[in-house]
Amino acid sequence: MPELLRAFFSPYYLTLAVFVQLGLCVSRASASVLNLNCCLVLLPMCRVLLAFLRGSQKVASRKTRRLIDKSKTFHVTCGVTICIFSVLHVAAHLVNALNFSENYNEDFLAINAAHYRGEDPRKLLFATVPGLTGVFMVLVLFLMCTASTYAIRVSNYDIFWYTHNLFFVFYMLLMLHVSGGVLKYQTNLEEHPPGCFNPNKTLRENMTVPKAFEEPFPNHTTEPFPEDLSVPEPFVQNNFMRICSEEPKFQSHFPETWFWISGPLCLYCVERLYRYIRSNKPVTITSVISHPSNVLEVRMIKDDFEARPGQYVILHCPRVSGLESHPFTLTMCPTDTKATFGVHLKVVGDWTERFRDLLLLHSNQDTEILPIFQQRRYPKLYVDGPFGSPFEESLNYEVSLCVAGGIGVTPFASVLNTLLDGWKRYKLRRLYFIWVCRDVESFRWFADLLCMLHDKLWQENRPDYINIQLYLSQTDGIQKIIGEKYQALNSRLLIGRPRWKLLFDEIAKCNRRKTIGVFCCGPNKISKILHKLSNSSNSYGTRFEYNKESFS
Repeated sequence: MPELLRAFFSPYYLTLAVFVQLGLCVSRASASVLNLNCCLVLLPMCRVLLAFLRGSQKVASRKTRRLIDKSKTFHVTCGVTICIFSVLHVAAHLVNALNFSENYNEDFLAINAAHYRGEDPRKLLFATVPGLTGVFMVLVLFLMCTASTYAIRVSNYDIFWYTHNLFFVFYMLLMLHVSGGVLKYQTNLEEHPPGCFNPNKTLRENMTVPKAFEEPFPNHTTEPFPEDLSVPEPFVQNNFMRICSEEPKFQSHFPETWFWISGPLCLYCVERLYRYIRSNKPVTITSVISHPSNVLEVRMIKDDFEARPGQYVILHCPRVSGLESHPFTLTMCPTDTKATFGVHLKVVGDWTERFRDLLLLHSNQDTEILPIFQQRRYPKLYVDGPFGSPFEESLNYEVSLCVAGGIGVTPFASVLNTLLDGWKRYKLRRLYFIWVCRDVESFRWFADLLCMLHDKLWQENRPDYINIQLYLSQTDGIQKIIGEKYQALNSRLLIGRPRWKLLFDEIAKCNRRKTIGVFCCGPNKISKILHKLSNSSNSYGTRFEYNKESFS
C-alpha cells in the first residue's frame, strides 16, 4: 500500500519540486505575460480612438471593423489573463522568498535579496517595497475581479464602477513594484565570464599553496598571476578555461514594465483629458417624455455635436452622482435640418430613478406618452461622446436583419430615424426589423416612428424596403394597440416568439448569394440563437454576418 501511494503521488511531488527549483523562472515568465496584458488591457478602453478607427476610411475592411467591435471581449480576455498569471506570479514569489532566505550566498553578497541566512520570509513580503506593493496590488486586483462578475454588475452596478476605477491605483503600485531592484544582472561578463578560473581564490580554497605564498591572499586582489608560479596542470590541459581578471559586479535590472505600460497609460490619460474638455459644457434639455413601462426619453441640444446612427453617449448628472456616468444609445441623431438628439432610458436602478425624479415633475405619470410642457429648471447634464458601436454597420450592408428585445430597440431607433430623413444615400436596400416585447405597451415607444417610416416608403413606392415584424410574448391587453392611428402595425403584430430557423431560411431564400448583416440587441438567449444560425450554412449561398450589442 505505501508503495502504491508513493507511485500515485510521485508525479505531484516531482512537479512541486520542479516548481520550487524554477520559482525564479516562473515568476519572470509570468511577469512578462503580465507586462504584455497590462499594456493591452487599456487599449480597448480608448473609446475615442476606436470610434475614430471605426468611422475613418483608414479601416476600409469590414472584417477589420468587426474586430474593433470585439474590444469589450478583448478587454475581458486580457483581464482574466492578468488574474490567472498574477496567481502564478504570487505563488512563484512565495517560493522565491523562502529560497532567498535559505540559500543566502555569502560569496556574492550583491545578488542576495535577503539580508542574512535564515531571514524570516515574511519580512521580504511585508517589509520591502516590491513585497508590500505586491500585496496591495493583489488586494486591488481581487476587488476588481470579484466586482466585475455578472452577478455584482447586475445587482449593484455602483460597486463595479467604483472598484474598476481602482485600476489607476493598480498601475501606480505596479510602477513602484518594479523599482525595487530585487533581480540583478552581471555587468562585467568580459572580465569575469561564467565558469572562469580565479587563481587568487580557487588556488587558496582547493589546492596546496607553495611555501613562498603561505601568507593569505587578499580576498579581492586584481594583481596579475605571479610569473614564478606555474598554473596547475588540470587548468593548463583545459583549453576552454578562462582566467578572471576581476571579481563579478552586479547591477539591478532597469524596470521593463515602464516600457510596456507607459505608452498605453499616457494614451488613455490623454484621451480622458480630451473627453473631459469636450464634455465640460452642459447640454440644453429641450424636452422630457415619459413613456409606458418605465421608459424615459430625453431630448437635448449641444453645440457642434455630430453623431452617426447606432452610436452611444455617456451621460453624467452631478446632482444624481458626482462620479457615476452611464452609457445610453442615441435614438435620435442630429441632422442637417435639426440639431436635436435624444436617448431612451429604462428606469431600472438607483441612478435612473434619481435621474427621472429630477427631470419629471410627477414621476408616477408613466401610463401614457406625456410631454413636459411646463417651464422648469432642469438639472445640469453633461454628455460625453459619441462613441462607436457595431450598429453603425447596419446601413453599410445591402440587406440587414435587426433584432431587438424590449428596450434593446434603442440602437435601431436612430437607424429608423435616419432612414425617415432619407434612405437613398445609403447602401442599405432592404431592412428586416424584428422586435420582441413582453407587453403591448412597449411597442408604443416607437410606434409613431414605425408608422411614419412605413407611410413614407409606401408613398415612394418602396413598400418592400422594410419588413416589420412585432412579436408579443404576452397576450394580456393586446386590444389596446388596435386603432386607426397604428393600423399599419396591427397586421404585423404576432403572438408568441419568432421561429428563428424558418425566419433565416426565408431571408436566405429571398436574398440568394448575398451577404446579410445580422444585428442583435437583447437578451443573451436570443443572441446565442442568432449567432448559431448566422454561422450555419444554407443551400442558397447566402452569408450571414453576426453583430451583437449586449445589455451586460
